[in-house]
Amino acid sequence: MANRRDSRIEPSFEGSPRAKSSESFSVSEEDRVVPRTRKSAAKGRSAKAKSRGRGRDRTRRGLLGIAARVVYWCFVLCIWGGIAATGVVVYYGAKMPAATTWSVPDRAPNIKIVSVDGALIANRGASGGEAVGLHEMSPYIPEAVVAIEDRRFYSHFGIDPIGLSRAMVTNLIGGHFSQGGSTLTQQLAKNLFLTPDRTLERKVQEVLLALWLEHKHTKDQILEMYLNRVYFGSGAYGVEAASRRYFGKSARDVSLSEAALLAGLLKAPSKLSPARDPKAAEERAQLVLAAMRETGKISDKGYKTALSAPATRAPSYWTGSENYVADTVMDELPDLIGDVRGDIVINTTVDLNLQKLAEQSIRRLIDESGKKLNVTQGALVSIDDSGAVRAMVGGYDYSTSQFDRASEARRQPGSAFKPFVYMAALEAGRTPDSIRNDAPIKIGKWTPDNYGGKYYGKVTLATALAKSLNSVAAQLTMEVGPDAVVEAAHRMGIQSDLQANTSIALGTSEVTPLELTSAYVPFANGGYKPDIHFIQRITTANGKVLYEGSTGSAPRVIKADIVGMMNSMMTGTVEVGTAKKAAFNWPSAGKTGTSQNSRDAWFVGYTANLTTGVWFGNDDGSPMKKVTGGALPAQAWHEFMVAAHQGVPVRPLPGTWKSTPSDTIVPDEIPSADASPPPSPPAAVGQSQPAAQLQSVAQVPARQPRPAQTVDAQGFDMPSDSGSTASIKHPVPPGDVGGPKKRRQTSILDILGGG
Repeated sequence: MANRRDSRIEPSFEGSPRAKSSESFSVSEEDRVVPRTRKSAAKGRSAKAKSRGRGRDRTRRGLLGIAARVVYWCFVLCIWGGIAATGVVVYYGAKMPAATTWSVPDRAPNIKIVSVDGALIANRGASGGEAVGLHEMSPYIPEAVVAIEDRRFYSHFGIDPIGLSRAMVTNLIGGHFSQGGSTLTQQLAKNLFLTPDRTLERKVQEVLLALWLEHKHTKDQILEMYLNRVYFGSGAYGVEAASRRYFGKSARDVSLSEAALLAGLLKAPSKLSPARDPKAAEERAQLVLAAMRETGKISDKGYKTALSAPATRAPSYWTGSENYVADTVMDELPDLIGDVRGDIVINTTVDLNLQKLAEQSIRRLIDESGKKLNVTQGALVSIDDSGAVRAMVGGYDYSTSQFDRASEARRQPGSAFKPFVYMAALEAGRTPDSIRNDAPIKIGKWTPDNYGGKYYGKVTLATALAKSLNSVAAQLTMEVGPDAVVEAAHRMGIQSDLQANTSIALGTSEVTPLELTSAYVPFANGGYKPDIHFIQRITTANGKVLYEGSTGSAPRVIKADIVGMMNSMMTGTVEVGTAKKAAFNWPSAGKTGTSQNSRDAWFVGYTANLTTGVWFGNDDGSPMKKVTGGALPAQAWHEFMVAAHQGVPVRPLPGTWKSTPSDTIVPDEIPSADASPPPSPPAAVGQSQPAAQLQSVAQVPARQPRPAQTVDAQGFDMPSDSGSTASIKHPVPPGDVGGPKKRRQTSILDILGGG
């Protein structure tokens, strides 16, 4: 059996299957009963194609998987980012006060200063301009601002996602911050509530406040608040202040090209201000106009017309002499009403037409003669009989210098101070007919020479004042005492400290044009000293009166007869004296003055209607070229007063004094026991006099009766317009130079009578 198993023969195909490869077992094409067809071959190729397709599907499914994973994780990140952003908002929002307590802060109070007839002089306060309603201002202004700053202002909810995304992309591509995504609402929120710091906290708070503003206010209200508070450069907040600053007009009257310029400033107010860079401001305005055309706010024709408008060139600072008045008003305001808590209107006494006339006169004379005569500055003050300031020019150009030379600059008045010397002498018993010897005199080491060294011998006080003779003024000061002169000047309205020495006769103590002019007012109104004032009334914007100027009577400071004598003497200055260029068809009087080396030139004159003082000089005190009070100051005074008196009925100056005729003029009798007789000029001088000055008193022609408005020149030739200079060759002497001062005694009747 075993053998049988061992002898069993297994079938095989040409050898052992283990020894042969699988390729040995095959069937050839010839062995097939039916040959393979083309369809079968095609099926083979299709199978291969399907295999390749399945590979591509697997690749596609792989890419989709990756994209799905990216989307998934982006979604996850957005969720977590939103959670984080919400956390940041909640965190910084929690640090803010409760929304129920939020309110729009009041706009900074505006102080509107107007002239006596209601014309705007200036706006003052933090804003520098009053608020203007959106319906009141030029429609071009809001259209221009929306076109260039926030085109979707009327469609977004306070935040503009499209604009923010565009700004982010632009900044990323540019590699630097070039565009902002803040809406007008966000900008208003920042201006109203926040600091300009660029921090995450401030940005979050800005967004929250913008949403709150959109919820509480309409779009027009938001835009109006924005335009009335935003900064436009050069110290101008709000469109009204900016329009006044750059165009000299209200925002109600702004043109298309001007509105485009204002809107263009919002990007960089200080840099693009036309007061700093007119070219840059104009280029930016052109971009605004293009934006307005793109948004359909203006037509192609309007665009071309606006482009052809000339560029605006604003002065470097607020201009116009009325700003000197506004500054003075602001200085006085706290004493009248205290802190300003709301919009107010200040009615001043200034006549804006007269103010403009005064400014034009000062500027014209400096423009025409400034270089030739070395004159760079001038000032003018005009006051009526009630003490109301009608015009005040503090310098040549307010935009280049805000220093007010009319109320702040103290300068030597020269001979313009002499009326107080003569007034003190008249109060001591002298009269315009009193005689003094005009001759060289010496007081200690001081010699008060006349202009040009010319002397006239025996002259009346009226003639001496008309000619502005220095020696006679010095003699009178010695007679009555410097203290009496100082007292008279202070009583009339001079407020500055005055040195009580003999040289005060020639105006060596410094005063301001405002106080010197105010001290002449009693001569014009009959002897009364009113309160000098600029402010007539102060009201709220709703008309509630906060302050009303006093209308009480002014105290008398000069007796009526003294007023008449002074007006009689000072009339001669205008008619035949050193201020002949000032004369016009009204009875007028005044006094010229020129300080040493023509550093200051003055003329203060008056009618029964106005008292006006004019000063010319240089801020650094450098001498002018032979400019005297009878030249430029008298010319400016004449121009101003002629215009100011047009259509006004003529009135004579107060006072009825008339000269007492006599065949021979003799030294006056001194009626009061406390007054000593005038010193003898030869004894005081100590030197010989020219023979012409020693002529007999009887040789002087007799005076004839005349009206109070004229003065007898005694036949002497009057000096030229440059004949009122006070020439001081030595330092100002102390008060006791020339011997003891003569003090006048004042009785109770004098005090009650104002004398």
